[in-house]
Amino acid sequence: MIGRLRIIHVFRAPVGGLFRHVRDLARGQTEAGHKVGLVCDTTPVIPAGDALFEWCRLGIHPLPISRLPGAGDLVTAQRIARQLARLRPDIIHGHGAKGGLHARLAGRLIATPTVYTPHGGSLHYRWSSLDGVAYLGTERLLRGVTSGLIFVCSHERDVFDDLIGLGDQPFRVIHNGLWPEEFSPVLPDHDAADLLFIGELRWIKGADVLIEAVALAAPRRSLRLAIIGSGPDERSLRHQVRLKGVDHLVSFHGPLPVRQALRRGRLLVLPSRAESFPYVMLETMAAARPLIASRTGGIPELVPAGSLVTPGDARGLLTAVDAALADFSVEAQARSQAQAMLQRFNASRMTEAVIGFYATALRHTPVAA
Repeated sequence: MIGRLRIIHVFRAPVGGLFRHVRDLARGQTEAGHKVGLVCDTTPVIPAGDALFEWCRLGIHPLPISRLPGAGDLVTAQRIARQLARLRPDIIHGHGAKGGLHARLAGRLIATPTVYTPHGGSLHYRWSSLDGVAYLGTERLLRGVTSGLIFVCSHERDVFDDLIGLGDQPFRVIHNGLWPEEFSPVLPDHDAADLLFIGELRWIKGADVLIEAVALAAPRRSLRLAIIGSGPDERSLRHQVRLKGVDHLVSFHGPLPVRQALRRGRLLVLPSRAESFPYVMLETMAAARPLIASRTGGIPELVPAGSLVTPGDARGLLTAVDAALADFSVEAQARSQAQAMLQRFNASRMTEAVIGFYATALRHTPVAA
């Protein structure tokens, strides 16, 4: 058994799947009687009425955290360490490359055990590039001041071991999970598009590959695509749509809650070039909606092989889309998959597993690199 803990989660931007993961942990850990706080970037601002303010009894503490690495990171780590010293956490949990960096530096400065979850982050780089040397070299240095590692999928663990090495730190794979209310069907609107993309509009998410597939189909078939999300590549994606002459088939809708977004299309397509274990995949399957996804990251740990495609292959993606839209059994298959997920990918069980791992990490004393 583990007593009531004071837990601080450190991460950069409060957006995307990483933020969803932290929200779920904050909710579950608070409901389990622990005290939780967050340290994150100042932008975007978490709305005043957000349930996080109720869950985070140790407060939400925004500080400027740059996206790119630089000398300013040392100053930021010192500021975070001073904030954490006032909060007196029993354990610090860093998320993502920047959150992991600052959590572990601050934990070292105030002698507090620190757990790290990569969420992809540095693992998208390779030693063959200068950026890779910087990111992976930093990860290897910080390994010696890490009390434990949590991975959201087996793929992430394997890549970490290959690129950085697990060392002698305790580690565990704990898949993301959903809350019971999320396991209910979502039906598409009567005017829903054929295809649906939900995610950040950046190269790694592969929306351009899906647009190319729509353009390839256009001479013989009109496939309507709804794109839900925002991001740094939105302008170039809109330009691609105009250049390919499919602006009458592709619509951009901005960010929406996933269950609301799922009503906008019949078939979700997740064409990512790289992933960890995306929440949108879980949420789509829990809502009993069919999907096609790239064979990358932790996606194959949940999505059936018949629904997987090669990342970056627009023609292969189009073939899979055509087959799925023509298969009258996909809806029934999606409902069956949702039922199978209910127990295995449960947010309460995920939270319990993370808290249980904290007990292991608290017993581990890392040796500085």
